[in-house]
Amino acid sequence: MSGVRIYNKKLLELGLTLPGFVDRSKVIASLPSLGLLTLAAHTPDNWEIEYVELDEYSESDIENIIKNKPDIVAFSSLTARINETYTLSNRLRTHGITTVIGGLHVSALPLEAMQYADCIIQGEGEITWEVLLNDYENNNLQNLYSSLSNSKYTFHFNACKIPKYELLDINKYNRLTIQTTRGCPLNCNFCAASRTISSYKKKPIEQIEKELDKIFEVWDRPFIELADDNTFVDKKWSKELLKLFAKYKMRWFTETDISVAYDDELLELLAESNCAQVLIGFETSNIEGLNGIDRNNWKYKQFNNYLTAIDKIQSYGISVNGCFILGFDTDTKETFKNTEKFIKESNLSEVQITLLTPFPGTELYRQLKNEGRLLSDNYWDKCTLFDVNFIPKNFTPKELEDNFQELMLNLYAVDEVKRRKSKFRTILRNKIKTK
Repeated sequence: MSGVRIYNKKLLELGLTLPGFVDRSKVIASLPSLGLLTLAAHTPDNWEIEYVELDEYSESDIENIIKNKPDIVAFSSLTARINETYTLSNRLRTHGITTVIGGLHVSALPLEAMQYADCIIQGEGEITWEVLLNDYENNNLQNLYSSLSNSKYTFHFNACKIPKYELLDINKYNRLTIQTTRGCPLNCNFCAASRTISSYKKKPIEQIEKELDKIFEVWDRPFIELADDNTFVDKKWSKELLKLFAKYKMRWFTETDISVAYDDELLELLAESNCAQVLIGFETSNIEGLNGIDRNNWKYKQFNNYLTAIDKIQSYGISVNGCFILGFDTDTKETFKNTEKFIKESNLSEVQITLLTPFPGTELYRQLKNEGRLLSDNYWDKCTLFDVNFIPKNFTPKELEDNFQELMLNLYAVDEVKRRKSKFRTILRNKIKTK
């Protein structure tokens, strides 16, 4: 249950009319759950498995699940859909079906989640899932299995199994996901993914090759989205990864940071591997907004390199999707003007703007909770990245929403989107001429 619903009606209407605005909820909902496909691979052979996606669903969809009488239903859900997941889990339990919930949200708030499911998986699930199924078979199911509090459940990538991509109806997708790294050492204070599940780790290149081979068995010319938080932290390992990718006829996308711009060999390999785009979190056009945002103030130190880094990466024919967050305590109305100015003066081919969101389990969440600035105790359905769910420092919630809507209108206007795309096409033409 991964799709999200934007509550802000004006913003939702803008998203439907502005061609440059990518409704991220639809992108996320269109991706299969790599977590569930991975658990399927770690399921003993004596179990039968069915993979079901419930983004938009009807009453008959739920009735069909109940009618099939599964022993266990395992849910994967984002924060924005967790209340809906809880409701459905409770309903299935009334029919004698055992329910299990895992993912970022319940890993951050297991005590909350335990009220709505028979069992919670906190952190990594590969080892705990197999233990859980064995306990179920022996009538000894526990209500919590945690890799965060029990080191024997910590998963090591050398024990990976290939996700069960064959469970998918491949005709439903325009992209599939693989994970090459887990976690991120930058540990930004607003990021729910960097350490909630696992510390930073890299998958063996040999394992990634096996997973790619499996994808190509079910799909001839795939587009791959890496389910990584920050792929290219380890440059030596990254270069081996890119050499592997270059062997496959595929286009692909991932998230990283601007340090890729400092390594010409890495950029060459990125281009040769048919990387379509890298998404980079610049976070803000206001340098003070970066102060203290991550463990070693790394992003703050990189700020003056932003424009040069964008140009360098894109000179290799790789599109940069620049991400900016609005709503930091250092933000004022001028920040919105400066963000628009920065983006228009840069050569960014694509842009993603979101609102600051205090996801549970993050330092940001703890800070705002301690300061009494959360708008409610349970605002999970508004963790969409496009809805305000806290009291900003220099705005009212409505003022922050209004300024965000205006910025979106300006950045995703038809002419502005065309201008960005035209700029990037010019870069590509110049690249071809210099070959």
